[in-house]
Amino acid sequence: MSTPITIALLSGGLDSATAAALAVEEGHRVIGLSFDYGQRHRRELVAADRLAKELGLAEHHTIAVNLAAWGGSSLTDAAMALPSAGLEAGVIPSTYVPGRNTVFIALGLSLAEARGAERLVLGVNAVDYSGYPDCRPDYLEAFQTLAALASKAGREGRGAQLWAPLVEWHKTRIVAEALRLGVPIAETWSCYSGGSEPCGLCDSCRIRDAALIEAGHPELATPLGRQGRHQS
Repeated sequence: MSTPITIALLSGGLDSATAAALAVEEGHRVIGLSFDYGQRHRRELVAADRLAKELGLAEHHTIAVNLAAWGGSSLTDAAMALPSAGLEAGVIPSTYVPGRNTVFIALGLSLAEARGAERLVLGVNAVDYSGYPDCRPDYLEAFQTLAALASKAGREGRGAQLWAPLVEWHKTRIVAEALRLGVPIAETWSCYSGGSEPCGLCDSCRIRDAALIEAGHPELATPLGRQGRHQS
């Protein structure tokens, strides 16, 4: 029996690394796919490359998809301020990138069909993050239906399955799982600010720091997180 293949969308962050590591643990041949989409935090692509090596991925590809060309997000438009005051219930923050996951998943499914992969693993999370519309279970379910109709493999009943193992996990559980799997958390990159060091102020840093501290690993948090100096 041949080794099953999984495509992993690898951003360079903690969640996508943990999801990829779960696929590796299951004995799959994992191929990483990352995107240079004009994000201000391109430092995450360096992290993705390192993680692909650390996790022992069979291949790792980075492709350019310029979503920054039309703006609409503080992750791609440096003129927009990054939110740093915490998440507001029911409000999708400016860090949402229009159509990002729809584009990325479509490209991931293209690679999956070309390589005969049975799964596309995603690190999306709908619990401890920003409530992005393209990180929610109903979105993934609808996309799975589309994927089955949109490809030769899907029409033949062998299309890749979208697998989002972390979608309903709290961040602290993700940290615990990353530690169990041996994910090099210090090599992951979550900060949105675009600097050479994590800012400790953006929502992504704040959520990550809180989970790391709760999990008993403050040494992995940003300096501001360790000092309890996050803005309120």
